[in-house]
Amino acid sequence: MAIIHRATITPTKLQLAAAWLDRQGLGGAGDVEMAGSYRFDDPAGEVGIEALLVRRAGEVFHLPVTYRGAPLDGAGPHLITTMEHSVLGRRWVYAAEGDPVALACYAAALAGRQEQASLELWDGDAMVGHRPHTVRLTAEGDGPGGEVRICRVPGDLADRPAAGRCLVAAWDTGAGVVAVSR
Repeated sequence: MAIIHRATITPTKLQLAAAWLDRQGLGGAGDVEMAGSYRFDDPAGEVGIEALLVRRAGEVFHLPVTYRGAPLDGAGPHLITTMEHSVLGRRWVYAAEGDPVALACYAAALAGRQEQASLELWDGDAMVGHRPHTVRLTAEGDGPGGEVRICRVPGDLADRPAAGRCLVAAWDTGAGVVAVSR
């Protein structure tokens, strides 16, 4: 289960996503809206793994990130930002494709061995409820798993790979392939 604290974060997730889209030259200009998100559990409980599905200018983008309590050695090129979390303190935010913990979770999800995390809401030391999923994940396809490729723009469902596995995300206004392994 993923623990979601009632907290203030700076920059916000939408600010983080807007800055990342700008650096990547994706989506033009304009406001960024949240289409949904999903999380995976780190088996060791140390790394937060979340994927944001954001919309800008009518297009949806997939931004999976990891949140760490300390810098990840050798992952400097994948560092997106540092974030201040009012409960957890400073967090180093990395693009998931540069974090071995996230890649292992995506590989397990693609192989059907890991599901998205349930979302628990916490206020201080007390659980106060559950948050419903805004994105549903499904692993599809057959064949052995291989190298994981994360899709930054959810792929058209008609273009699913003929061989290998894919992870399909469905949100309130659409669906698309967000990761593949071959």
